[in-house]
Amino acid sequence: MLEYERNTINVFQNASPSVVFVHNVQQRRNFFSFNVTEVQAGTGSGFLWDRDGHIVTNFHVVQGASRVAVTLIDGNTYNAAIIGVEPRKDLAVLKIDLKRTNVVPFGDKVANSAEVQVGQKALAIGNPYGLDHTLTLGNVSALGRSMSSIVEGVTIRDMIQTDAAINPGNSGGPLLDSQGRLIGMNTLILRDSTGIGFAVPSNTIKRLVDQIIRFGRSVESGIGVSIFEDRIARSIGVNGVIVREVYEDSPAQKSGMRGTSRDQYGRIIVGDIIVSIDGETIADYDDMYNAFDELNPGESVEVVFLRDGEERTETIDVVVVTD
Repeated sequence: MLEYERNTINVFQNASPSVVFVHNVQQRRNFFSFNVTEVQAGTGSGFLWDRDGHIVTNFHVVQGASRVAVTLIDGNTYNAAIIGVEPRKDLAVLKIDLKRTNVVPFGDKVANSAEVQVGQKALAIGNPYGLDHTLTLGNVSALGRSMSSIVEGVTIRDMIQTDAAINPGNSGGPLLDSQGRLIGMNTLILRDSTGIGFAVPSNTIKRLVDQIIRFGRSVESGIGVSIFEDRIARSIGVNGVIVREVYEDSPAQKSGMRGTSRDQYGRIIVGDIIVSIDGETIADYDDMYNAFDELNPGESVEVVFLRDGEERTETIDVVVVTD
């Protein structure tokens, strides 16, 4: 047996017990009798994050579920609670009542996805077409890919591209390196393609999962403004994001930013137009969301905006924003 083969076998044997089968169960009402029954609307993969029973999967795997169930490698099936989700990154955190386990959860073996290299070995484990604990093997094909998320107008950035086969049912399963460490979560494939799959990077997963376990939601950073939809900005020929409202006592208000208002005659006065954050061009909501996604509360950011055609620059503190 080749050393390459021995490595593949060892990684699979050590990692596969932490991979789970996720069932999306939905209620259906009979058109004639009006009786409500449960049906399995979809399946996917997931992986054990910690010994407290937290499980990570894709949001689209559990989307619309009236009940979520998880089957472990020993064949036992548990009802799972949805602790929190981040649809913009297609991520969900579940929890099962796990009494004890000898399995090493993936939260203990997360690689730094910023150090992943094109050409290195990549192993995907999941449940394609319901075939549980299937291993596919390939390489990291590219880094830094941006793909559309299931939330309209938002992309998932810094995705890992791999040629390890990813099929329906693999979604939510782990993508591993040759040491069996988590480098990503298998999320989508390029339609009508062969060998072009994409995974959410492990650094994004770890940051969001830790937040969701602690707070029940992801922590979003910002400067304290709301903005208009992109279609409104485009309809008046604006390339950037238009500030709709500046929240009271926010860093944006303290910096002097202005929202959209009306004058005494009822005419609309367009608010400040954000065009750059820390040197990155801001053309739409997606650019702005991803710019703040990389920032932490307590940091400062240089914001360039237009007011009455004049460009202005302010250094503004980043804070946690809430809905």
